[in-house]
Amino acid sequence: MNKNKIPVAILGATGSVGQKFIELLSDHPWFEIAELAASDKSAGKKYSEAANWIMSSSLKEKYKNMTVQKCEPILNSKVVFSALDSSVAGEIETEFANKGYYVISNARNHRFDKDVPLMVPEINPNHLNLIRQQNYKGAIITNPNCSTIGLVLALKPLYDNFGLDAVNVVTLQAISGAGYPGLASLDIYDNVIPYISGEEDKLESEPLKILGSLNENSIDNAAIKISAQCNRVAVIDGHTECVQVKLKTKASIQEIIEAWQNYKSIPQQLNLPTAPEHPIVYFYEEKYPQPKLHRNIEKGMAVAIGRLREDPLFDFKFVIHSHNTVRGAAGGTILIAELMKSQGYMDNL
Repeated sequence: MNKNKIPVAILGATGSVGQKFIELLSDHPWFEIAELAASDKSAGKKYSEAANWIMSSSLKEKYKNMTVQKCEPILNSKVVFSALDSSVAGEIETEFANKGYYVISNARNHRFDKDVPLMVPEINPNHLNLIRQQNYKGAIITNPNCSTIGLVLALKPLYDNFGLDAVNVVTLQAISGAGYPGLASLDIYDNVIPYISGEEDKLESEPLKILGSLNENSIDNAAIKISAQCNRVAVIDGHTECVQVKLKTKASIQEIIEAWQNYKSIPQQLNLPTAPEHPIVYFYEEKYPQPKLHRNIEKGMAVAIGRLREDPLFDFKFVIHSHNTVRGAAGGTILIAELMKSQGYMDNL
């Protein structure tokens, strides 16, 4: 172990999001993977035996021989990344937080707990103060839904500069968002599935907390009406979203584009390791953004936007694209941990 790095553990390490955590943390300058944990059926095995590695990069030798631990709060690492399935995440994450661990979670279970931050570091870094209200010895911090993150990054500059009354969004979501093994090929091949369980509720509610204002003890949600329809499409990685917005004040197309292009926040100011230099990239070409071309912009951590034009029902409409397993899952969660370290939350670990 590198004494200059903070040791971290990954819960749910054998799943697709857990594997993405391993891939992104393997050469991280601040954090080092010290422990991997998963279900009881995987515990005790070497990681290479317990996991069906599906990442495009090769699994490094140092992780192949690492013994998988149980997801119990007896781990040595006090910073824990949770890639657990929501069916088990809630109770396990609570147990870890009660025992003094900092749990930074990709699961949905605690996102709407009154004292738990729902974080996108470029948007609401001050929401980290909520954890001071928690009754845990440690803390729980959550990453939003993968489709929410791309949307709120696009909405934040509009909300700040022009105000937002209403948003309509229709998503075209990649099959990797369903995890592994995910959907049967005959269900998704040559098909669009116009339903993803729970997804529309998340997309209509999560942005309101993220864009909300911090009080001493809670968040006052943003007063925006949001309507969402979510579809699963035959794309491997990357969520595309068609968005319509009604603004509170008038704006020109160029003013909106400039608001996107000029948007930077604390992660960029601090040059955090995983932060994109440009969190929003706008394309003037009419046929952009596209998953094949733009999912890996800024190493998968930026949102690509294009096709901004006036809308006869709302004010404007546009298309966004973001990488669902990088920015929308493991990468976004790692960025939260980097923000926490930079703000001194890990000084005593």
